[in-house]
Amino acid sequence: MAVRSRWPWPWRVGAWASLLAIVAGMWWWGFDFGQFFGGFNRQELEARVSAAEAENERLKKDNAVLRSKAMQQETELAMASGAQATLSKQTQELAAENAQIKDELAFLQQLVADSNKQVGLSIQRLTVERETDDTWRYRFLLVRGGTPKDEFTGHATIQVTLQPATDTVPARSSTISLPEDQPGTEAALILKFKYYQRVEGIVAVPAGAAIRAVTVRAFESGQAPPRATGNLVIP
Repeated sequence: MAVRSRWPWPWRVGAWASLLAIVAGMWWWGFDFGQFFGGFNRQELEARVSAAEAENERLKKDNAVLRSKAMQQETELAMASGAQATLSKQTQELAAENAQIKDELAFLQQLVADSNKQVGLSIQRLTVERETDDTWRYRFLLVRGGTPKDEFTGHATIQVTLQPATDTVPARSSTISLPEDQPGTEAALILKFKYYQRVEGIVAVPAGAAIRAVTVRAFESGQAPPRATGNLVIP
């Protein structure tokens, strides 16, 4: 008669699990050491991968910062370029205005010197220049010679002779009278001064038409005939 001891099945399961864990650990331990002795260190590789990932993240952040700085510099460069263009334009405008002021100053100095020689009212420096396809700018100066004691009050009228634009046969010329034909110009033609007055304004014309002649008349309040007349013919 033989007596055999049998473990309960939970103990047997635990024993087999422990044995499998020991075998797996030995296999993994042997695999790690085999990699190490064979020139492959998994931990070192993981450390290198982690370092590379950290370096990649750092480079991404540096790249984002550099892009932001580049965009900021491009914006500043565009603003500086725009400001330079504006300053250049303003400089040219100021230079032209300065030349015009010098010219007018020389003219007024000569005018004062000759004021005692030329008594009465005169229209001087009459000019017209095209501004757009359907507008022209006129300028003229009204001057009183002698030694006036009171102000001159009145108004001016402008008659413009036009040559309409055409590509075939010559078109018939037409005229525009200010302020009758364009009431919005009346305020610019009111006269009130003692020695001189600069008059400037815009006359609207049909698109493409050109001004060929301008006649300016200055009237004193309460007087029918004009006190001064100025003519300009444009070739």
